[in-house]
Amino acid sequence: MHIADGALSGPVLIAGGVLSLAGLGIGLRKLDMETIPATGVLSATFFVASLIHFPVGASSVHLIMNGLAGLVLGWAAFPALAVALLLQAIFFGFGGVTVLGINTFNIAAAAVLMHYLCRRGIMANSPSIAAMWGAAAGAGAIVVTTVLVALSLALSGEQFIPAAQVTVLVHIPVMIIEGAVTAAAVYLVRKVKPELFTAISNPRGETRHG
Repeated sequence: MHIADGALSGPVLIAGGVLSLAGLGIGLRKLDMETIPATGVLSATFFVASLIHFPVGASSVHLIMNGLAGLVLGWAAFPALAVALLLQAIFFGFGGVTVLGINTFNIAAAAVLMHYLCRRGIMANSPSIAAMWGAAAGAGAIVVTTVLVALSLALSGEQFIPAAQVTVLVHIPVMIIEGAVTAAAVYLVRKVKPELFTAISNPRGETRHG
C-alpha cells in the first residue's frame, strides 16, 4: 500500500515524517535483545509479502501483515516496518524516499492501534477465540491503513479523491485475506509458542496473571 513519490503535498509529507519519527522514537525504546529477533522476522515478513503488488493510481495493492506485526511488536512495529519500507524504496523503487515517513506512519500506526485493540483478545484461554481476535487485527489493520492512505491522498488535492476512493474499494479482498492469514498465524503461535505475544509488553520475562 505504498504511496509513490511526487503524489503528496508538502504539508502531508511533513506531517507524516514528524509522526513517524515520534513512532520510531517510542518503538526503539521498546526494543531489547530479546525482542530484536521477532522484530527482524516480522520486518522480513512485511518485506516479502508486499513485494508482489499491483499499482492502483498513486498507490498499490499487496499483502502487508501489519496486523500481525502490531500484535507481536506493539510500538516496535514502527522501526520494523520503516526498515523494510526503506529497503524496498532503495532496491526496488517501491514508494520512495520522500514518502517514507507517511508510508511508515500509515502502515505502522494501524499496527500499533490493533495491538491495543486486540492484544487482550489474543491472550484468551482458547486458541480459537484468540484466532478470531487475530482475524479482527489482520483485517482491521488493513482497514485503518487504507483509510489513512486515502486520507493522505485526499488531503493532497482534489485530483486524488477518485484515487482515494478506488484505494478503499480494491483493498476489500486484502482485508479478508489478511484477516484469515493473521487468524491462522495467531492460532499456530498460541499452540506452539504463546510467549511470543508477551515479548514486547513483558520484555523482562515476569510472570503475568489474569
